[in-house]
Amino acid sequence: MKKNLIVSACMIGLLSLGANAQTFTTKKKVLEQMRTANSYFMKKWPDPHKRIITNKERAANIWTRGVYYEGLMALYQMDPQKAYYDYAVTWGEKHNWKPVRGEVYTRHADNQNCGMTYIDLYRLDPKPERIAAIKENIDSLIRSDRYTDWTWIDAIQMAMPIFVKLGVTYKDSKYFDAMYKMYHHIKYVEGGTGLYNRKDKIWWRDKDFLPPYKEPNGEDCYWSRGNGWVLAALALVLKELPETDPHYAEYKQDFMDLAMAVAPLQRKDGFWNVSLHDPNHYGGKEATGTALFVYGMTWGVNEGILDKKKFLPTIEKGWMAISNESIQPNGFLGYVQSTGKEPKDGQPVLKDKMPDFEDYGLGCVLLAGTEIHRLLEK
Repeated sequence: MKKNLIVSACMIGLLSLGANAQTFTTKKKVLEQMRTANSYFMKKWPDPHKRIITNKERAANIWTRGVYYEGLMALYQMDPQKAYYDYAVTWGEKHNWKPVRGEVYTRHADNQNCGMTYIDLYRLDPKPERIAAIKENIDSLIRSDRYTDWTWIDAIQMAMPIFVKLGVTYKDSKYFDAMYKMYHHIKYVEGGTGLYNRKDKIWWRDKDFLPPYKEPNGEDCYWSRGNGWVLAALALVLKELPETDPHYAEYKQDFMDLAMAVAPLQRKDGFWNVSLHDPNHYGGKEATGTALFVYGMTWGVNEGILDKKKFLPTIEKGWMAISNESIQPNGFLGYVQSTGKEPKDGQPVLKDKMPDFEDYGLGCVLLAGTEIHRLLEK
């Protein structure tokens, strides 16, 4: 009798363990897909310095490429292949570790984005030249005492994590204070009311979309990828910002509120539409906003900030949409909306359509994949 009770208890324990385990995919498959997608890109762009030509010629450290390297550095942390590190270091070296076009004193967040990876590489090997220019860039902004540069929500992701990384690296809260002043402006002041809708807990892309602007169905225009940038940026900030910072709680609440607001807007197939509140305005599968939402939500669950039971179904559907439909066998990413600022840009978004830039979509997917991989360890 006692033996039977022990066996029954063991079986219950195993069933409980199985119920808690994540079975929607495997760590092996996630890693294989990330390697495949990244290999496709690195083979296509063997020279990290090669300039990008679309409608015009651009430097290879613009924001689109910077987002890719954010994803690559996340992949390197979980899959430390020397080729990834060398590729990133060569990219930094060939751009002299400076913002876009070497403009050390640029105030444009897009041009600063590459500095995020420069700082990460400095942390791995603290050579002064790796961090000098981006530090001087942000220091000059702080010295100016003007904090109105973030006028579109993409800027929150492009630059906000740089401030927190510098503050942590140098143990200097002036970067945290300046970061909040920039955030306060875009949230509460920009466009007269701020770009954050405190009622819907979602962000307008820029002042052009503030009311009375409406989508065809009469709803506010909330762009998927734009809100994905915000969710990802807040995750990156919360990841490093000391909890003692006076604004930590606000960032955390905004992160939680945004995740709660966009989760119910997910399509049945796991993607999010480019227009969050008007599914018929260029409705369809879109991978970049989806990947950013999956990244932010999965990071939140992994850190215990978001409720696992509540968000896991959303995360599963989102990642499987990316895994099964966006990531192609050769590593090409389908359903990537081209650069823009609203639902109509880059349309149509198709499985086999080449976006104007491939790099940032991959960066978003790599960020999401690394957090999914970590989730599967739990």
